Amino acid sequence: MLADFFHRRTLARFGRTVGARLDSHPRVQRIDLPDISVPMQVYVYQDFLSKAECRGLIAMINADAVPSELYRSAKQEEDGFRTSFSCNLDRWDPNVLHIDDRICKLMGINPRHGETLQGQRYKVGQQFKPHQDYFHDTEPYWPRERKAGGQRSWTAMAFLNEPKSGGETEFPSLRFKMLPRTGMLLIWNNMGPDGRPNPHTLHSGNPVTSGTKYIITKWYRRGHWI
Repeated sequence: MLADFFHRRTLARFGRTVGARLDSHPRVQRIDLPDISVPMQVYVYQDFLSKAECRGLIAMINADAVPSELYRSAKQEEDGFRTSFSCNLDRWDPNVLHIDDRICKLMGINPRHGETLQGQRYKVGQQFKPHQDYFHDTEPYWPRERKAGGQRSWTAMAFLNEPKSGGETEFPSLRFKMLPRTGMLLIWNNMGPDGRPNPHTLHSGNPVTSGTKYIITKWYRRGHWI
């Protein structure tokens, strides 16, 4: 479809412009990854959040977290696919609004493209098995999400604490895993250079084996999220 062509072109441009901005930022580091068929854009920003900001967000998550939901697909119907607890943070809370605005400015993305910040908590044994953040257009949820801003492009995830062990964010196709580090922001593009979904963005929230893990996640859409 002609619309799909223009959407892919928009997503490809999104990847180039956000990537160029992150590449030029003195505090942002691009992660070197093994050679793969589709290039990946993965970045980290150490100490993006202060310890006080992290503590405040953790308190908000503990107050409102409920069992995490899924965009249902055949693969994700299996028991234990996502066992964390989550909540949408109050986007009008001054502290949340400030953090959300900082992420958007860092990436150079209009806030209207961003979904509400989601907080997530993983206790011992809880996990999110390998999945992609982008939407699969063959799934029943796609017609609804297409009208609500369309495809997810970039993901920004901040670690709020460091569990005693486990809880890594792992990209199995890339042979890469990131240990939680308090205040660190991990960013990646879910699309390839051509604006098509990049299957190498498959990632997991590995089981926590000791302690508790807290993160926040921000997803950006091709269009304005509604």
